[in-house]
Amino acid sequence: MIQILLVDDHPTVMEGTKMLLEQEGDMSVFLANSGDDAMEKVQEQQFDVMLFDLHMPDINGIELAKRVLNRIPEAKILLYTGHEYKNHFNLMLEAGISGFVQKTANKEQLVAAVRCALRDEVILPISLVKQLKRTSMQVSEDKSSNETHAISNHEFTILKEIAKGKSNKEIAEILIMSQRSLEYNLTTLFQKLNVKSRIEAALKAKQMGLLLDSDFIQL
Repeated sequence: MIQILLVDDHPTVMEGTKMLLEQEGDMSVFLANSGDDAMEKVQEQQFDVMLFDLHMPDINGIELAKRVLNRIPEAKILLYTGHEYKNHFNLMLEAGISGFVQKTANKEQLVAAVRCALRDEVILPISLVKQLKRTSMQVSEDKSSNETHAISNHEFTILKEIAKGKSNKEIAEILIMSQRSLEYNLTTLFQKLNVKSRIEAALKAKQMGLLLDSDFIQL
């Protein structure tokens, strides 16, 4: 029996997805409605595939995937989203996620995504493949563009802390580094994003889809 963990904060979506998958006969779906609930279940039980909602109140699916993969490097995780996913594709790859499924997918597509993940394969919509091809061509034509430089996981963490309103000193303490090293990292990050300040960097990251609304401090 294929053991599947589905993490979503929408009960109707979870129950509907659970029903579709379990109709296969060889799949058993377990539910979690938050990041904390998911981490508890991961510690208690072994799952063959996990489906994480991209947007949840307490944590986004990418960050939850990072936590799980840090504990279980071989975990097969799919993002399950009803929102635009293309801007998050690079972050998903960097995090080690095995693929994604849209909540608008029919049963055949949903089941195919799960079975492909089990075989270490990924299904990509043709629209995304075309977008990646255009992006690749653009990078080849303009290698001097700062926006083509990839943002590292370390730099992504810095961006998230900036969005939370943390000072340079606080971020340096969180990342266990000197303020001078952090300032050097910020300079590199500003160059990559083609910005001149922390606020511009955070806003540019949001515009590019690197940060979500939930990542920013709520005033």
